[in-house]
Amino acid sequence: MKTRLASLALLATSVAALTAFSASAGESVRPILDKFPGRQAYHAVTDRIVKARKPGAAITSWNGSFTDHHNSKRTFVMIGTDPTNTNTNTTIPFEVVPVIFTYPSFNKMKFNPKKDTYSDGETVLQNFLNSPLINTDIDFKSGGVDFGNSQYIDAFQRGTFYGNNVQNESNYHVVLGSPTVLKPLKIKVQAGQGVVETNPFGSQKIGTYGFGAMDSQINTYIQNHAAVTPDQFVFFISHNIFLTSGGCCIGGYHYSTGSSPTSQSYGYTTLVTEAGSFSQDVSAASHEIGEWMDDPFPGNNVVGCQDNSWLEVGDPLEGRANFGGFPYKDHGFTYNLQDLVYTPYFGMPDSNSVGKLKSFNQLEANYCPGQ
Repeated sequence: MKTRLASLALLATSVAALTAFSASAGESVRPILDKFPGRQAYHAVTDRIVKARKPGAAITSWNGSFTDHHNSKRTFVMIGTDPTNTNTNTTIPFEVVPVIFTYPSFNKMKFNPKKDTYSDGETVLQNFLNSPLINTDIDFKSGGVDFGNSQYIDAFQRGTFYGNNVQNESNYHVVLGSPTVLKPLKIKVQAGQGVVETNPFGSQKIGTYGFGAMDSQINTYIQNHAAVTPDQFVFFISHNIFLTSGGCCIGGYHYSTGSSPTSQSYGYTTLVTEAGSFSQDVSAASHEIGEWMDDPFPGNNVVGCQDNSWLEVGDPLEGRANFGGFPYKDHGFTYNLQDLVYTPYFGMPDSNSVGKLKSFNQLEANYCPGQ
């Protein structure tokens, strides 16, 4: 999620545009994680539906604040419980929706995460479900501190508040629950809505689809599926699909139907099976889930940075080598998890994070521009 001026200039277009994009047509090509859709009328419709579906349901969240380097008070909302005064394990109900894309104008080519496989034969969906974003096989460390076997985003969150009481609270965790895989969202991409072409970051075939159209499809799905409620996080995944908005390529985003914990938070990512590509395996997914954890209702967590207007923990690092990803081997597969910045990057006191670090894997060592 970003508000960088360069990104906004690059992506300036109607979010409802369905114009096909071809990287080979001389259009701009830049890896983007990611873009906010802006408030649309259908968000309010979805918000009313999910609130009526389960009255009073709210995702577990807490409110905090800090004074940045310019003596400005910054407030925020994050998923979980307040690490400064709780020592509890929060499990967020987690729903996964595979998204199947079919391109009738391109020999009916289909991108199906339930059937498409990596080189080792594992399906894209199963590879995601086996990843360190969901299982706890990996013993994560940051700044020399051992966080034990945990999910990646849980370890990151413990690291960002380690100096703010988490070091004394061994039971503090925020994790995604055992995933419930819902019925797939099926999208038939008609002529003019997207193309099949060679991956601009590799050699496999990828499909494109409009960013605004994708967000509309996701909201329609949520409106029509009673299993999705505001106390859960619902995550849509595709295989080898890049979203477009005035250029390519958007690998994922997260958003919410409103600005409160009773609104529905959701995310989308594509899982690219080609090693070394932008959005390879779960690199974009780690970005989106990490940013959802620390900024679940975009627009609430305003910070005083020139590269980010909101507290988005993945954006500052996506332009680094390997798109900010670090390799972790699990289940015989090498996953790429994006490094994420700790809260001191945004001007919170250095003592807040483990070892006064600026990011989990120490890719960032400075404050954000403007702090």
